[in-house]
Amino acid sequence: MNTSREGDLVELVDEQGSALGSATVADAHSAPGMRHRAFSVHLMDGKGRLLLQQRALTKTRFAGRWGNATCGHPAPGEKPASAASRRLFEELGLGAVELTEIGVYGYRAEDPETGRVEHEYDHVFLGLLSSEVARPDPSEVAALRWMPTTELLRALKRQPSEFVPWLAGVTDIALGGTL
Repeated sequence: MNTSREGDLVELVDEQGSALGSATVADAHSAPGMRHRAFSVHLMDGKGRLLLQQRALTKTRFAGRWGNATCGHPAPGEKPASAASRRLFEELGLGAVELTEIGVYGYRAEDPETGRVEHEYDHVFLGLLSSEVARPDPSEVAALRWMPTTELLRALKRQPSEFVPWLAGVTDIALGGTL
């Protein structure tokens, strides 16, 4: 069930990820954007494919674009791994996925449709999804698809506007710097 997260608090951080304070999601994503802690989760299956989600059309940033399995923001003081597991359950109904933090991706991107800004210090997690089946929340996720990594890398270069702007960076980290 989707409840608006625009009033939730995010943790503002400096370039090294040290906490500086907090702001609402809405304020942090208003131009020019405030750097804040975030997370992105990539899920891989036994065939080496990555699970992508198409963001619901009601999202305030990059609606309808394809991205990694889930992403979001820890609350101030919340561990990114805990927040990532929570969002996997809330968005995809997945409760038993072991996640490993594999890096951090810093980026800034403006949504051309809404003018909202992502300026994130993004903790990247990778998990293996074996037998559990995703049950996406339709208020969060429009569609899911498994994509072979080679196909995703080609698509990111050929049709970048179909994807969220952070997907190439978090995929590069997930695949060990192959981009």
